[in-house]
Amino acid sequence: MYAVIETGSKQYKVSAGDTLEIERLAVEKGQSYTFERVLLVNNDGKLSVGSPVVAQAAVVADVVDHIRGEKKVAFKMKRRKGYHRKVGHRQELTIVKIKEIK
Repeated sequence: MYAVIETGSKQYKVSAGDTLEIERLAVEKGQSYTFERVLLVNNDGKLSVGSPVVAQAAVVADVVDHIRGEKKVAFKMKRRKGYHRKVGHRQELTIVKIKEIK
């Protein structure tokens, strides 16, 4: 059994026991979180596709940790002008472990 969920403007294919790194959720570490935007559910070959979401479907997950992703560097430069600018960015991420698909 698997489902496709949407969170942080991205879609993820998940099944029970999976661990994901997703965009930061406003939930404390160790708490449970329910994903309501379930786009597709496959239950032993029985496929339910939502338009846009599947009614009465939810995915329950535990928040394992909050981390920061790897640093991405943006470097801008104009030749012969003495202009250069270096900016770094680290995305805030949440690690979740999928418990069940309802």
